[in-house]
Amino acid sequence: MAIPTHRVRALMLVVFWALASSAQPAEKHATQNIIFVMTDGLRWQEVFRGAESSLIIKKYKVKNEAPLNKAYWRETPEARREALMPFLWSTIAKEGQIYGNRDKGSDAYVTNGLYFSYPGYSETFCGFADPYINSNDKIPNPNVTVFEWLNKKEAYQGQVAAFAAWDVFPYIFNVARAGFPVIAGYDPLRELADDPRVDLLNHIKAETPQVWDDEPFDVVPFYTALEYLKDRKPRVLYVSLGETDDWAHEGNYPEYLNAAHRADEYLRVLWETAQSMPEYRGRTTLIFSPDHGRGDGRKWTDHGEKLSSSKYIWMAFLGPDTPALGERSNIPAVTENQIAATLAAFLGEDYPAEVPKAGKPLADVQH
Repeated sequence: MAIPTHRVRALMLVVFWALASSAQPAEKHATQNIIFVMTDGLRWQEVFRGAESSLIIKKYKVKNEAPLNKAYWRETPEARREALMPFLWSTIAKEGQIYGNRDKGSDAYVTNGLYFSYPGYSETFCGFADPYINSNDKIPNPNVTVFEWLNKKEAYQGQVAAFAAWDVFPYIFNVARAGFPVIAGYDPLRELADDPRVDLLNHIKAETPQVWDDEPFDVVPFYTALEYLKDRKPRVLYVSLGETDDWAHEGNYPEYLNAAHRADEYLRVLWETAQSMPEYRGRTTLIFSPDHGRGDGRKWTDHGEKLSSSKYIWMAFLGPDTPALGERSNIPAVTENQIAATLAAFLGEDYPAEVPKAGKPLADVQH
């Protein structure tokens, strides 16, 4: 017996809406993986304006202005910033979003009131400022970070890893409790020690002369993290770079700029590596930010509660769920304590539901 035409149409309509409804969740949360990179104390001024001419002087370790100007000086802020951080401005700022250009009415700032590293990282990872975290001492963080929170969920267990230059990170993440690997300072990556590339990186880390007691140059933790990404394919990878802060504290403006430029190159390598792998291609969101800002002008070397301008930061997002709104302008301020919930939301997880004091996810970075 033939089915009446109107019933066929009704059935087709039901099937269409069922298929459309089933497609929506996947479209809403295309992100299945997070790569989160931070570079310590990189100012919003260089990120948005590029190299600052008043700092290209002998006082700040500039031995020869010509090569530095050739590398980073251009006539306009837009050209200067792209010379300094080409991947950020040619890719992330065009295909994703970046916040924090105070010249364009986009403020991003720290809420902890201290404006230095441990409090900044803890605020970023936990989603709130804790008055107990008031030094850079190696004290295990009493608060659970969003990384630990994710790692305790079945879908992410054993799929979270952190690599950092600074040797305080095992305490910031409370590695003894957190349950995921945190490779920081001069510690080797033992998990892949049989890999010849990792073995070489471990030797370089151990045998390179130590300029700073608490961290190696960024190149070693970065490439170690890259090898881990390719081999273990974690769903959540964190990478922290430290040279931007170290060179700034030493008043070395050329090396500070060079460190920022390398950080940008590392972002490009991470992103292109991820896009070359089926596990990550089209399924990964990249987040990039600092832990605090720095002083204005000739106070650029320092930061802390006595320099209120060092509360200002920036943050950038790139991935399949982020609308290409580019450089944000004339918008409400965003804060460091929103990053944890935003990271979780990209994965379809509601962090503030379990941590009510955490900042809420950024509204515009996801469809």
